[in-house]
Amino acid sequence: MVGATTGEHMLHHSRRRPRRYREVVAKDDEINYLSKLGEGGREHALNKPWSDPGRGTYLLDIGALLSVMPTPPGRLLDIGAGTGWTSCLLALAGYQVTATDIAPEMVELQQANAARYGVALDDTVVCDFESLPSALDGQFEVALFYDCLHHSDDERAALANAYRALRPGGVCVTLEPGRGHARNPDSVRAREVFGTTERDMPPSRIIAAARAVGFVGHALFERPLAPLPLTRRRWTSPRTTAVMVRRLLIRATPLVLTQGHLVVLQK
Repeated sequence: MVGATTGEHMLHHSRRRPRRYREVVAKDDEINYLSKLGEGGREHALNKPWSDPGRGTYLLDIGALLSVMPTPPGRLLDIGAGTGWTSCLLALAGYQVTATDIAPEMVELQQANAARYGVALDDTVVCDFESLPSALDGQFEVALFYDCLHHSDDERAALANAYRALRPGGVCVTLEPGRGHARNPDSVRAREVFGTTERDMPPSRIIAAARAVGFVGHALFERPLAPLPLTRRRWTSPRTTAVMVRRLLIRATPLVLTQGHLVVLQK
């Protein structure tokens, strides 16, 4: 692992204007997503995870990501990072983080969030994650797709770009929704109202694409679950027992490759 840069160096980068790479065809709906949310939606996005009813699940996810990624310090590329709240938490954990997003407004909020959290992001870059700039090639120990790869048109292209950005021996970590996401009512509404791409992105699809672009190995880790009520008495309720059995069956059979679990890909 490469040690952290000095605070002076990191602050120098964090105060720069975000770098912009727009050689690719613009994806207008993704670029304009924040403006379509309105002021209330913008504030909600800026204040995630704390502003979201699912804040507990988001924080469980961050804990799981920290558990499977290489120990900091090290350079981490947070791909499709949105407003950068994940980038800020990962910077607090000790990583040197470069955050990207296709929307210039999102990248501006990444910098605002960094100031609020009191962290320095190594860089913020406006770019499409299916066409990352070559300047990022071979720079990172970790590349992360958190809840964004399912917005891609071509997951193979996105993973190929992550592969290029990694140093030899680096890892790409994904945590994406599994089978059924595209048919979820929230996903249907997002397509209709905001024009965003919403696709199923189970581990089986990610692993197949990763192999095709050169990743040499993978490991699958369980996505953390919200606490399950056990009992107020001596025995668990029949309903709780049924949920526990269902969870076991999904995790102990090939069905696990259809669910939204963590995938760690080795370069």
